[in-house]
Amino acid sequence: MKEGGGRKQGAASPCAACKLLRRRCAQDCVFAPYFPSDEPQKFANVHKVFGASNVNKMLQDLPMHQRGDAVSSMVYEANARVRDPVYGCVGAISSLQQQIDVLQTQLALAQAEVAHLRLRQNRCFSNHGLRPTSPTDKSIFDMDMAVDQASYGGSMWS
Repeated sequence: MKEGGGRKQGAASPCAACKLLRRRCAQDCVFAPYFPSDEPQKFANVHKVFGASNVNKMLQDLPMHQRGDAVSSMVYEANARVRDPVYGCVGAISSLQQQIDVLQTQLALAQAEVAHLRLRQNRCFSNHGLRPTSPTDKSIFDMDMAVDQASYGGSMWS
């Protein structure tokens, strides 16, 4: 008697790796815990980038508790290589680093503008004999140092 999906009663569906490789999925299949049958593209990309034999060897050489993390890393790298065959993950990291650099520059410019406006406000108050209520002289000094450091190309965060 057959169930829906064309499987024999009691037989488990083969993992995505065994389906793609068109082989019988053994009970002790090294791929089965990490490449379920409902996620075929996950193994397809890993197979395309690393090869099933290499993935099998890598998983066999690792202790059981590290295999899940290794598969996650391989899937991430394989997906990145499919999107960007030349640079893969490194391309994504480089792009993020460039975004960080641009945002740090924008932050430094915004902080410089704030410091400049506070300095003008303090001068305006002191010219009229008033005391400013918000920024202290120390905070303006700190902002000036941060602006100076940023304008010389140094990172404020390193």
